[in-house]
Amino acid sequence: MLGTLVNVGTVLAGGVIGTFVGTRFPAGLRRTLMQAIGLATLAIGIQGILATSSILLLLASLVLGSILGEVLRIHDGLDRIGELAQSWVSRLGGRHHPEAEGLRPQPNPLLEGEGGSHLAPNSRPPTPAQGFVTASLIFCVGPMTILGSFEEGLTGTFQTLALKATLDGFMASILASTLGWGVLLSAGTVLLYQGALTLGAGLLRGLLTGAMITEMSAVGGLLIMGIGLNILELSRIRVANMLPALAMAPTLMAVSARYT
Repeated sequence: MLGTLVNVGTVLAGGVIGTFVGTRFPAGLRRTLMQAIGLATLAIGIQGILATSSILLLLASLVLGSILGEVLRIHDGLDRIGELAQSWVSRLGGRHHPEAEGLRPQPNPLLEGEGGSHLAPNSRPPTPAQGFVTASLIFCVGPMTILGSFEEGLTGTFQTLALKATLDGFMASILASTLGWGVLLSAGTVLLYQGALTLGAGLLRGLLTGAMITEMSAVGGLLIMGIGLNILELSRIRVANMLPALAMAPTLMAVSARYT
């Protein structure tokens, strides 16, 4: 769970910085940092893809997983969660603030980077509850959370979560500059949610062979590339609907090993 602990630390650090000096961040610096994170995300994704032993298996996993994700409407489900949380935040704080669009320089990639629910502050002074709910949703609802937690639980590496931690620290500083110290409380949500996913994935490690984990990591690398493209605003990829491909990869690998 080292990756999750690092993530918790960056949320706390970013929240503290944002609470006290976040309003001084230039817009240009925010955008440049986000672009740097996007490029690093692409590099990590490419590194993961190169581990595959079969491009055809990778393609089949992605196609079948995407079909299943579209049937299950995972992306729409995440949007509904965002809408419910936004409704709750609005009830806590009042009506929408017209300057809220300046809160983030671009769509949040952890909410797909493709029109995921934009939780904004309200015209009344923000309450700690608003900061907590908004930040918890942003930091925990998204494909990178699942990808990173599974990676650490299955392989022991936390490269993806380290990248997510960097992004979350940056986002926490921006959110805290607008929503206040309540953003710091979301660190507890990150610890519990990501920790549970990581430990759950670790329990599955004994059921998967090394080859299965490798192919799952390759699929994860491809999805991470999609997140990177969303961060850079070069695409609007529905990454969440491709998450079932993570389960398809070891399944197809097992079938392939049995009949070859």
